[in-house]
Amino acid sequence: METGCLLHCLEVEETNVFEAVKQSVTTRQAALVYGISVGRNGMACCPFHDDKHPSMKVDRRFHCFACQADEDVIDFTSRLFGLSSKEAALKLAEDFSISFDRKGHDPPQKRVIKRKISEEMRYRQAEQKCFRVLCDYLRLLERWKEEYAPKQPEDDWNPLFVEALHRQPYIEYLLDLLLSDSIEERAFVVAEYGKEVRKIEQRISEFIASHPAGCDERSRSHSAGTER
Repeated sequence: METGCLLHCLEVEETNVFEAVKQSVTTRQAALVYGISVGRNGMACCPFHDDKHPSMKVDRRFHCFACQADEDVIDFTSRLFGLSSKEAALKLAEDFSISFDRKGHDPPQKRVIKRKISEEMRYRQAEQKCFRVLCDYLRLLERWKEEYAPKQPEDDWNPLFVEALHRQPYIEYLLDLLLSDSIEERAFVVAEYGKEVRKIEQRISEFIASHPAGCDERSRSHSAGTER
C-alpha cells in the first residue's frame, strides 16, 4: 500500500513539473538563455544538425525546416543537453525559478522568471557565438574566392582573393572542431581562439560597413532562399 502511494506521488510530481514548465517557458526563451542566437523573426541555426543557415523556427514550440525536428520546450532542452524528459523539465524549472506542486494538492504557481546564467550557459553562449562568427566569415571567404579570382593569368591578385585562399582552410578546420562530439575540442576552440574570433567579427563588421550595398543584396537573396 505504501509503495503504491509513493509511486502515485512521484507520478503526480512528474506531471506537475511538466505542466508548470510548459505553462511558464517558451522554447524561444529557453533557446536564448541556453546560448542560441535567435533572430527577430524567430529563426535560429538548428543545434541538432549541421545548420549553417537559420532553418529552425522557435516560439512556444520549435520546428526545424531542414531536419524536421518538431517538439516542445522540454524535448528541446532534453536533446540540447542529452537529458531525459524528467531531467530536462527539472533543469528548466531550476534555471527559470519555476515552482511546482510536489505533493499534488495545489495547482502549479509560476514565480517571476529570473535568468540565472550558469557557467554552462555562458560557455554555450560563447560556443554559439564562435560558430556563428566563423560561419559568417567562411561565407565571405567563399564569396571572395569566387568573385575576386583573377580572370587572366597576368591579372594582379585582389587582396580579398588572397585572404580567402589563405584563411578558408583554417576557418574550416576551426568549424570542424566546433562540430566535434568532443566537448574538450569545442572548449579548446572557445578558450584558445576567442580573441581571434572577436577580431574576425570586427573584420566582418568593417567589410559590411565598407560594402553595404553588396551585403544588403546578399541578405535579400538569403531571405528569399529561406522563404522558398
